[in-house]
Amino acid sequence: MKNLLALFLLAAATALAQTEAPPATFPGVKTVMSPEDFARAGLSGLSPDQLALIDAAVVRHYTRTVATAATQQAEQIVQQTNADKKHSFLENFGLPDLSFSQDWRDAPSIKARCTGWVGGNSFKLDNGQIWEGFEPISVELTNREISIEARPGGQFALVVDGENTTLRIHRIK
Repeated sequence: MKNLLALFLLAAATALAQTEAPPATFPGVKTVMSPEDFARAGLSGLSPDQLALIDAAVVRHYTRTVATAATQQAEQIVQQTNADKKHSFLENFGLPDLSFSQDWRDAPSIKARCTGWVGGNSFKLDNGQIWEGFEPISVELTNREISIEARPGGQFALVVDGENTTLRIHRIK
């Protein structure tokens, strides 16, 4: 939806920038200014053609300004949309992005403190995540600093106090 809006704004800005003739709704400098200001500015001595040239210049300037602002706003919407898309599904839940376009060795690890056991083989972290081992976890985790590191194929391994346990785990909450 945001991309559609951005494209519409960009098209409108381009159309406005290409407008050369003053719109019919612009009343002209003579109407916009008070008679006293018009005379003090020395515009009362100008011919109707000269006033029309000034009116056209004002309209072109206004049109370019509006078009530039619309283009900038459209670019900001596109940039924000692209920034929003950069987050993968896993990153929305605090997990590293392990898509095939990213090497698993470059994925950051999750560092947290284990607050305790949730079930037979599940443990809870201080960030609220709950993880479970594929095989029995024989290491006591309560109140210990742990790290969860990415492994090939979207897998994760448990590291306790800097020591790799080679235990494979997965997130359940």
